[in-house]
Amino acid sequence: QVQLVESGGGLVQPGGSLRVSCVASGFTVSHYYMSWVREAPGKGLEWVSSINGRGDRRHYDHTVEGRFTISRDNAKNTLYLQMDSLKPEDTALYYCARVRIDGSYYRTNEYDGWGQGTQVTVSS
Repeated sequence: QVQLVESGGGLVQPGGSLRVSCVASGFTVSHYYMSWVREAPGKGLEWVSSINGRGDRRHYDHTVEGRFTISRDNAKNTLYLQMDSLKPEDTALYYCARVRIDGSYYRTNEYDGWGQGTQVTVSS
């Protein structure tokens, strides 16, 4: 079955950097778009970024574009999100998710696999 395990979250000061990772198993990762989604306290799910199976198409929400970089290593079945110039409003639980084979990468209700999340807190 689909398994996604995130890691790398933590506490970082504003302006700092952090890289979160997601190890996938149970499916051929190169066949799927993968996404990062976050959920801040009191808010709903927010799409952050997506990357296609080959890793040559990347998409970002406007709130993170230019600061975050999504990447993947299919040989290691791993998805990454490099987060730079972090702001307090980036504080959230970050989830790795698999986009349904016929789904749209920006629609979280068209995802069919989720990790447990990793907490990112940006605070001085």
